[in-house]
Amino acid sequence: MFKNMKYVGYLVIVFIVATSCSSYQKALKSEDVKVKYDLAESLYKEGKYPKANRLFEQILPKYAGKPQGERVVFMYADALYKDEDYYTAAYQFERFSTSYPNSQKSEEAAFYSAKSSYMLSPVFSIDQADTYSALNKLQGFINNYPQSEFLSEANEMVQKLTSKLEKKELEIAKNYSKTYYYKSSIKSIDNFLLDYPGSSYKEEALFVKLDASYKLAINSYEYLIKDRLLEAQEAYDDLLKYFPNTTFADQASKIQEDIKEELSKRS
Repeated sequence: MFKNMKYVGYLVIVFIVATSCSSYQKALKSEDVKVKYDLAESLYKEGKYPKANRLFEQILPKYAGKPQGERVVFMYADALYKDEDYYTAAYQFERFSTSYPNSQKSEEAAFYSAKSSYMLSPVFSIDQADTYSALNKLQGFINNYPQSEFLSEANEMVQKLTSKLEKKELEIAKNYSKTYYYKSSIKSIDNFLLDYPGSSYKEEALFVKLDASYKLAINSYEYLIKDRLLEAQEAYDDLLKYFPNTTFADQASKIQEDIKEELSKRS
């Protein structure tokens, strides 16, 4: 008896799935726009975003300029976002904001267009073009909607993206030093400190400059060493000025001792 019930249940599930698939395939092939719309909306509400999107793609041109078009475009953009197709979602949300600037959903669409771009930002170690693009979009959103309910989240994303760019610049400077391009390392740090004066990486940046300055000095021609040692001393003083209890104290002190020793030879 129990086995028969399980079998019947299995057949019911198979029938439902088959019917559902059949309805979906029929809707895809149908010329009736309303059939496509109704099923797309139903699939969207059920969280079946890939299937919903195939239908939305078919009906979008049909609803251009019509009252329902606003709803279709927003659902399509939202489904793309939830399906993690962030490139297309960013475009469709932006398209919505442009096409329906007076919509109650315009602010939300502008935010999610920017957030979609944020989601595309890669790890700091590779090209950051998408990060810059996301920052521009987020800053534009913040400027346009200073009272938005999404403002806090937008500011948080800006901070995270900025920190990523800071990390990228710092790593470039460190790599210059590792490959013996000490001048380039120092120049990169100087630019970093100008661009990001309040960076959470400032302490490490100042230490990198100290280390590179000392290495540049001792690897210079003799007639340049003293002046460059004095510049390294200035880099040490700057580190201690801003971070008297620096976490790089042991390494910095060792460099400082070496600077003094080298200077004493040239006094």
